[in-house]
Amino acid sequence: MSETTAGEKADETTDQPAATGRRKPRGSYAKTGMKRAAILEAALAVFAKGGYRAGSLREVAAEVGMSEAGLLHHFPNKSALLAEVLDLRDQKSITMVPLDAEDPGETLRGLVELARYNASVPGVVDLYCTLSAEATSPDHPAHGYFVRRYTDTIGRLTRSFTRCAERGTLRPGIRPESAARATVALMDGLQVQWLLDRDSVDMAEELDAYLRSIVDLDAT
Repeated sequence: MSETTAGEKADETTDQPAATGRRKPRGSYAKTGMKRAAILEAALAVFAKGGYRAGSLREVAAEVGMSEAGLLHHFPNKSALLAEVLDLRDQKSITMVPLDAEDPGETLRGLVELARYNASVPGVVDLYCTLSAEATSPDHPAHGYFVRRYTDTIGRLTRSFTRCAERGTLRPGIRPESAARATVALMDGLQVQWLLDRDSVDMAEELDAYLRSIVDLDAT
């Protein structure tokens, strides 16, 4: 569906008379939510294919049949859209990494599978690495997202490594929080190295080797 001024007004539709004379609710909020969801899915596909710099708002808008101006009606700028795309990516990755699983081995093995999956979506990896560096500035639109993401991920992984310690599978002398921070740092660092030279590193293999050096995964 092409986006026009009338199309944008469609997002503002409230009630329309039904054939029986009664008014049939057509909530603008629900329509807006559906449109935003479609934009995010399209943006994820566009950025996964072309990366942060190559993927444009115009290309994303074309994927959902609207104008760039129409897209900006839902997202104020490219950075805001990218931040929500990353949030969508995180929601999808939850199926691979059950961070709150009672079995810590399930969580850690899920991280390895996520690293393997990331190698199939270089554009999304590029997007993540670029934005995480830019977002260190407090006034960046994605700053809050990354602060929350790191806090949440490290907190959940700390609990997983704590469970490993309670089961006696975490190597002696290793603090659960330190293991969590080192794991996140390794995953982020491997992504940068992989983007620079994809033949020089296997992210999943390196992550698996590290985790096995601090946890007895076979006994977890």
